[in-house]
Amino acid sequence: MSVRTSRTRLITAAASVALVAFSITACSDDHGDIGTATGPSLRATVPAAAPASPTAPSTSAAPSVGTGGSTDKAPAPAPAPTASKPAASKPAANTPAPKAPAVPPAAKPTTCEGSTTKTIAAPLNRPVNHMLLTVTNTGSGTCYLYGYPAVQFGEAQSVPPVITDSKPQAVVTLKPGESGYASVNLSSTDGTDGSNGRTATSLAVYFQGPSGDESVGTGAHPSLPAKGVYVDDSLKVTYWQQSLDDAVSW
Repeated sequence: MSVRTSRTRLITAAASVALVAFSITACSDDHGDIGTATGPSLRATVPAAAPASPTAPSTSAAPSVGTGGSTDKAPAPAPAPTASKPAASKPAANTPAPKAPAVPPAAKPTTCEGSTTKTIAAPLNRPVNHMLLTVTNTGSGTCYLYGYPAVQFGEAQSVPPVITDSKPQAVVTLKPGESGYASVNLSSTDGTDGSNGRTATSLAVYFQGPSGDESVGTGAHPSLPAKGVYVDDSLKVTYWQQSLDDAVSW
């Protein structure tokens, strides 16, 4: 066989194939899908590729198995934010703690005397010829009225005696603002027991200490009525009393 003859056959075969293909296409255009009219479709069925989409993260707690055989775990949910408490402020290490105000110590009890008391002398209508001495504590602490008042009327050189039966069972104690009392029998009530009667226009009162034998502190000088008071040798006093009633009962 010659080369020309072989080439002629190849051209003829190619033309036949082209003619068959053209006929098939024409039939398809005129009569619809050739597979429907003449049998099984001659078209190759190619599965449509699924559109690619981003893989959403799995919310399941169970692991998913990939095609490669590896196990992937779902990401743990982020912890919910929590409100933080403000840190408590602390005092500086070198800052001294505030000191409580100092409380002054209570004054110790003392003997009542003229500088820490106020003394008032007032004549009484009943009993007659009597005078009441009132001593009030004006100090900041408690004081004691020991014994009885040592009174001095005018220019007298001695103090009158005390009525012994009037002695109280306890020492008179005066807190700040409290008062103690004593009465003075100025003269005889009937005028027969007294002598050397006179009118006194001044008075001094002195205070005794615990022993009763001495005068302590400063004396008091209460005022007397302008006309003065009448006294005689029957003059005497009571012990200091805690109550006014006890003082005027003698």
